[in-house]
Amino acid sequence: MHNTVETSTQLAQGTPVSDSVKYCLYARKSTESEERQVLSIDSQIKEMLQLAERENLEIVCMKRESHSAKNTGQRPVFNEILNEIRLGKYNGILTWAPDRISRNAGDLGQVVDLMDGGVLKEIRTYGQTFTNNPNEKFLLMILGSQAKLENDNRGVNVKRGLRARCEMGLWPGMAPVGYLNQKQIDKRCQIIIDPDRAPIVRQMFEKVAYDKWSGRKIYHWLKFELNFKSVGNHNLALSNIYRTLQNPFYYGEFEYPKGSGSWYKGKHEPIVTKELFTKVQEQLKRDNIVRQSKEFAFTKLMTCGLCGSGISAEEKYKQLKDGTTAKYIYYGCGRSKDRYCKNKYLREEELVNQLIKLMDEIDLEKSGVRAKFEDELKRFNKFYCKVLGISGRKEKHRDIDIKTYVKYVLGEGSSEEKRVLMNCFKTTLVVEHKRVQVRQ
Repeated sequence: MHNTVETSTQLAQGTPVSDSVKYCLYARKSTESEERQVLSIDSQIKEMLQLAERENLEIVCMKRESHSAKNTGQRPVFNEILNEIRLGKYNGILTWAPDRISRNAGDLGQVVDLMDGGVLKEIRTYGQTFTNNPNEKFLLMILGSQAKLENDNRGVNVKRGLRARCEMGLWPGMAPVGYLNQKQIDKRCQIIIDPDRAPIVRQMFEKVAYDKWSGRKIYHWLKFELNFKSVGNHNLALSNIYRTLQNPFYYGEFEYPKGSGSWYKGKHEPIVTKELFTKVQEQLKRDNIVRQSKEFAFTKLMTCGLCGSGISAEEKYKQLKDGTTAKYIYYGCGRSKDRYCKNKYLREEELVNQLIKLMDEIDLEKSGVRAKFEDELKRFNKFYCKVLGISGRKEKHRDIDIKTYVKYVLGEGSSEEKRVLMNCFKTTLVVEHKRVQVRQ
């Protein structure tokens, strides 16, 4: 009589395996589209339990998995089975077919190694048995290699099909915003204009090219004024807006795969002209739009005096007459609580000057600045003593005014030093119409 234990039931830790074979029933359904017609997991289990009944096989646990066996070590349940075999919890695997166990050389090699070591006595499939026998192991490796060959050939065929589709001018994926995938059977793989969204996408390009709109202004326009949604009923993220504005697909050309250097002329109807697209790219470059994350010195440390939103920062670049580029940092309301907030922007240099003046109004002795100052002074003295060989610096600098230290960091310190210093203050600072104030 066989025993079945669902998914994770196991023998007690350290229980020795007898000479008889004790099986783990392993059912796996691949996620690969070409295998959608194979037996489902429940069907596999039903067939294997009937086999176990006929052959009087002892099943000590049953495990299910839906991961692909194409890549080595990517199946958590299968890895768990291998570990439990090494622990001696069972010494056999019952599964539907050899390709359920492995479609890659790495996992197949582990299975054969376990058989060579004598801890895995048998692999039983619906029509075959594999034991620690040279011929049977050789056959198992051939069947596993055949499954890998099928996977590799399938990948080659898919890539060839995608390449042929691109050469025909057909986009081999989901249509970008402004287009729709054709659903008619005789026109599959074709892209058609989305009558609701394409005009708005065209306006996005026009507003950047002619009205000099930024990506963030486009974002607010789409979200708050038009309530624009994608086909999946989502708002366009700011990063998605930039990808749209930089995608040559909209004037009729595309690169596939991205970064490959292989360009194709699309059959789809362009939404914008190449001239308009080129103007948008020039505008994006002129504004030096930087989308990577950047940590500014005073962000997240102050609030807007009008609406209570956090103060954010952005960099602006200006081309000078001598050909060089000047960089400016502006702080202003992040508009998270009021998108129409009228608070004005403040240059970082002016912000620092106001903060230095405010230090005379803040009780620095009650903040954590004193401890930070003492640590910095110790580091300074250690440098003089150990590196320069000069002693006596501690007594000479003991009377330094802490306000002098704070003003020095605000004026000359790095962005990180300024942030550390500002985090020491317990006082709430607000920015209102270009003025920094202490909130009482």
